[in-house]
Amino acid sequence: QVQLVESGGGLVQAGGSLRLSCVASGRTSSSGAMSWFRQSPGKEREFVAAITWIGGTSYYGDSVRGRAAISRDFAKNTGYLQMTRLAAEDTAVYYCAARATTPENARLMFSPWGYDYWGQGTQVTVSS
Repeated sequence: QVQLVESGGGLVQAGGSLRLSCVASGRTSSSGAMSWFRQSPGKEREFVAAITWIGGTSYYGDSVRGRAAISRDFAKNTGYLQMTRLAAEDTAVYYCAARATTPENARLMFSPWGYDYWGQGTQVTVSS
């Protein structure tokens, strides 16, 4: 089992920035991928960003491309999501997810179904 714990959420003013962290523990893998999804009330869980542990290849959802940067720190078993120019529509619970292997089809990483492990989520609220 892998445990994921997110942190860094909170109340942010529109136009501001934040950095979310996701610490992985337990039977972590040196391969695979970590991603961020978000979900707001009444909406489906939305892909935000993903990064492969090996190689650090990153992917972004259309709604955050150009405003988000995903990274990972091997030594700390931690992934990060930096977001800038936040707007009210970024308000959501942000979830960290991980999978043990990197799929041949990268699109599998854009779906919540592609992940085996999930954190509890951290609330991000953007005030206008």
